[in-house]
Order: sequence, then structure tokens, then C-alpha cells
Amino acid sequence: MSEKVTLRALQRMKDEGRKIVGVVAWDYQIARIVDRADVELVSVGDTVGVNLWGQSNPFEVTMDQMITVTRAVRQGTRRALVSADFPFGPLQEGTDSAVRAAVRFVKEAGVDMVKLDAASDFPEAVAAITRAGIPVFAQFGITPQTALRYGVEYRAIPSSADQVPVELKDALVAEARALEEAGAALLNFTNSGPVVGAAVAEAVSVPVLGGFGGGPWLDGRMRMAHAAIGYAASSLDDPPDTYANVARITLDAITAYAADVRAARQVAGGVPVPPAT
Repeated sequence: MSEKVTLRALQRMKDEGRKIVGVVAWDYQIARIVDRADVELVSVGDTVGVNLWGQSNPFEVTMDQMITVTRAVRQGTRRALVSADFPFGPLQEGTDSAVRAAVRFVKEAGVDMVKLDAASDFPEAVAAITRAGIPVFAQFGITPQTALRYGVEYRAIPSSADQVPVELKDALVAEARALEEAGAALLNFTNSGPVVGAAVAEAVSVPVLGGFGGGPWLDGRMRMAHAAIGYAASSLDDPPDTYANVARITLDAITAYAADVRAARQVAGGVPVPPAT
């Protein structure tokens, strides 16, 4: 494992044209695994409620839940930087509330930075959190908290076809520059598309990453670890476009375990059972 990642290291990567790898993780074991893969950034997304807990949308996730999840990821991460998403609420409630939430993430979960959705609507909060000594990962574009503004329902966000309109290029470049001016250390441009995304990455000096709708035109990519490995149960029925199909492997393993139990055989990894005499 190489040395601890720093924000300066990410800046050098942008300056040298090397891509930054970001992964979204929600638990200790996944954090340990992706850290072994030498990714640069582990982001604890507020989509944990939807993707791991079955909630209907990310607005339901609370600050206390995010602290708990982030603490687990922090425990499993040694090399990569750790960022945590603000849940819906603290940022919208005002600058003082946002600073208090950022401080909680640092003190209680040990994050290296905080990620603010719809950050361009709250530049004063970006500046205040930065003044408090906490780096900000500023998210903008078609995000879970701004989707309705673009006429996109939350569940449609993953579609790569839902890119920010090209005619908004100048406005989004201005947003990115304003976020950089406010002190954002990184930008997360969601559903950027190749035209607007490239323009934004060129317009600012800080690294610009992207998840859904991102691509090689940005300085790096974000991907949910659970999506990359085919963890969701939906992968059982629809062959996933992923790097593995963990759902299928898990189903096969649990089916084999159940067969051993029902046949009164030794289970793999269990305490050895002496043969009957």
C-alpha cells in the first residue's frame, strides 16, 4: 500500500493529467477492500439509505445515521481520503447549521472532508466550512438534491442520457468557478456530459470528479463500490454491466450452505462436528 493520500496529491494528479479514482462505500469491510485497491478517495454517500437500507429517497437519511456509517468507513480506511455527504437538512438550515454538521463529521467520524450537495446554492456555507479548516467537496449538476430543478426524477438520475443541458454550459462554468472561489477543494460534477464537463474541468484549477454521467473528460470518476461489484439483488435477474456479480455469488453460496444444513453435513468454515459414534 502506498503512502497516505493528501489534497495536494490530488491537485498534482490534475496538474499532471493523471486520473483520480473515487469510490462510494458504506461499511467497514468494503472500505478495507477498496483501500487495498489504492483508490484516492472514499466517499460515504447519503444514498446509503436507498441502496443499502431500502429507503425511498436519500432525503430520509439523518445526520446521526450518516455519522454512524461514516465512522465505520473511516475505521476501514487508512490510505485514501474519506469524505462524507451532508444529509438533506443541515446545509439548507443555514451556514451556522452547516458548520456545526461539518464539525460533527470531523470530531465524531474523523473525515478528511465533507461533501455538500447543491453546493453552488450555498457558497457562503462552503466558505464558512473552509474557514473552519474543513475541506469541502462541492457537488453540483443533476444531483439527488437538485434533480427536480432539471425536470429529472430522483430514480432517473443514473441514466447517462440525463446530462446537464449544453445550453447551460456558461452558467455551470460560472457555478464551478464560484465554488472554487468560495474555497472548495474538489468538485463533484454529476451528469456532466462530455461538452459541459470538459469545459468545467478546464475552467477551474481544482480537481473535478464525476459519478453518473461522468467520463474521461473530467479529472476523475466516482463509482459506488456496491454498483461496481454487482451487489444489488437486481443483479440476480438482469445481467449487470459490472466488474463482478456478487449477488449471484452470494445466492449460490447461501444455497450451498442451506443444502449442507438440510443434509446434516459439515458447513464450510463452521466449528468441526465430530462424527456420530
